[in-house]
Amino acid sequence: MSLKGWERKVLKAPGAATRVAEIEDELRLAAGLTALREQAGLSQRELAKRIGVSQPRVAAIEQSRNVTIGVLEQYVGALGGKLEVAVVKGNRKISLVSSCARGTGRIAPRAKAASRPKKRSA
Repeated sequence: MSLKGWERKVLKAPGAATRVAEIEDELRLAAGLTALREQAGLSQRELAKRIGVSQPRVAAIEQSRNVTIGVLEQYVGALGGKLEVAVVKGNRKISLVSSCARGTGRIAPRAKAASRPKKRSA
């Protein structure tokens, strides 16, 4: 089977097209955040200092598919921008979120998994 044939077969599977679209959105967000930071001339470490988190947290934000609007606001604000979220329906554009660059703010670090107490053997 050729690569194209395999691709067509895979995309025919239930839910495959939706999952492909989700992955494309995730990649677009990650590439967009990284590009914004690089255009500002900042390393992940420098941006991390501005928003009060570690460099690995910035890397996780740039790679995450489940980034909250609050985190995006702080990330974009630290780069001197503002975040806008809108719904476009026909000719109408409805603004859902519009933030002014409110300074750098702080992003809460990722919660660590709670450690379970070790079981004692009887």
